[in-house]
Amino acid sequence: MRIAVEANLSDPNERENGTEFPAERTIDKPQPAAAVKRKDILLWVVVSFAVPAVFILLLHHGLKHDKSILSLRGELPTKGIQAFFVVLGTWMVARLEKRPLAAYGVPPDKAFGARFWEGCVWGFVMLSAVLLVIRLTGHFQVDSVALSGVAIFKYAAGWALAFYGVAISEEFSFRGYLLFIYTRGMRFWYSALILSCLFGAAHLGNPNENVLGILQVVVVGMIFCLTIRRTGTLWLAVGFHTTWDWAQTFFYGTADSGLLGVGRLLNSSSVGPKWLTGGGAGPEGSVVAFVVLLLFGLLVHLRFPNAIYLDRFEQERQVQ
Repeated sequence: MRIAVEANLSDPNERENGTEFPAERTIDKPQPAAAVKRKDILLWVVVSFAVPAVFILLLHHGLKHDKSILSLRGELPTKGIQAFFVVLGTWMVARLEKRPLAAYGVPPDKAFGARFWEGCVWGFVMLSAVLLVIRLTGHFQVDSVALSGVAIFKYAAGWALAFYGVAISEEFSFRGYLLFIYTRGMRFWYSALILSCLFGAAHLGNPNENVLGILQVVVVGMIFCLTIRRTGTLWLAVGFHTTWDWAQTFFYGTADSGLLGVGRLLNSSSVGPKWLTGGGAGPEGSVVAFVVLLLFGLLVHLRFPNAIYLDRFEQERQVQ
């Protein structure tokens, strides 16, 4: 089966003055839609998921990986493999479909551009805000500094690389090529909701996860879809994702998706109701995280008021 699609090739800068429902533009001759083929989707799935799964299985067998903790010894190579293959799979389908990577929201020239670094700032600030609120209620405290000297820089850099790999693999998997495919056949926000629910389901196997933690994953998935909708790229989400996880695991030393990291800067502790502290899931399982993320979504809405990443129906409206 073939699904008729039109590549999102127009320059995002051309839509800076648009709206959530972009105005129609006059085009002399509508361009024919490209097509997404089943074999391209299958290739992407195999390269992005099946191939790295084999490598990771062999790696964990060799390392005797302890899944009850987060360590650079296990996480850095695992996340590096996952990130490499999902990027490779996306690049391969882009070549086959003769589309630029920007059509999937990942223009290479903006990988470390302003949007990425802005996302990094927001990720750290938002996680810090969550912990500040919990601290003000008397349920979170920093107990001691766990690292000193060169070890601080070693683990800071190591965890930054590991969580950059996490961000790349998860954002490319759930909001890269897949989002492009879904928005060829349905409206953007229906696509975003489906993929965000799948994103939440992918975290169900994490130890010590709770209902609020999974709900938070779904919500952050929707917010990351909002960032690509309004900026045209995934890079803000990648930056946010990287430093949110980095702040949890390395900087504040809290649990991340139910696991504590080895080589954390601070030793911290939290006591109190799980709905407030997040319990074993960490601060992202707290109702505070849910509220803070919604506030971040509002900031994104105000900061970037115009829709840039368009679904097929909006693109067709432009060429009518």
